[in-house]
Amino acid sequence: MIAQIQGTVSYMKENAAVIMVSGVGYKVFVSPYTLGNIAGGGTVTLHTHTYVREDSLSLYGFLTVEELDMFELLISVSGIGPKAGLGILSISDPNTLRAAIINHDASILTRVSGVGKKTAERVILDLENKVGNISEIHRTGAVLDTDAMDALTAMGYAVAEAREALKMAPADMTDVGEKVKFALKHLGRK
Repeated sequence: MIAQIQGTVSYMKENAAVIMVSGVGYKVFVSPYTLGNIAGGGTVTLHTHTYVREDSLSLYGFLTVEELDMFELLISVSGIGPKAGLGILSISDPNTLRAAIINHDASILTRVSGVGKKTAERVILDLENKVGNISEIHRTGAVLDTDAMDALTAMGYAVAEAREALKMAPADMTDVGEKVKFALKHLGRK
C-alpha cells in the first residue's frame, strides 16, 4: 500500500495530478481544493489511500491526514465509493462533515452528485459513533462555516475560494453575516 507520496507535479487534469517520483509518474486523484493548492508546482507531499479493485488500482491524495481519515471513513459506508467520498470532501472540510454527522444534518452530503437522502442518512447512521466527540463550540463554528459557505457559493464563488476566504476569518466570529462580509472583503482583494 502506498501511504504517502512526495514529488513534483508533472501535470494536472480536472480531478487528478501526476506526481513525479524518481522518474515515475503516479496519477493521484484529488479534490478541486487540493488541486488548487498544489497548482503552483514544486515539491508536494500527499497522504494517499490506495484503492484496489479487480480491474483497477487507484491512488487518492490529500493534503492532511485528517482529510485522508475522513475519506477512509466515508468509503467504509456501503454505497459510498471513492468518487463520492472525494466529492463529499470537495464541498466540505472534515470538521464541518463531523459536525453535520453528529448533528444529523444530511443536507451537506446530498449536495454531492450520486448521494441521495437515503445514502446520506446511511452515512450519518454508520459514522455518528466513529467521528469522535467534538466540543459544542466546535460544532457551532462548523455550522456557521457551512451557512457562510452556502451564502458565498450562492453568490457565485467556487467552493475552494469560499473555503479559503472563510479560513482567514477570526475564530471568535460568531455571526454568519460577519463571516460572509469578512470573506467577501478577502475575495474582493484578489
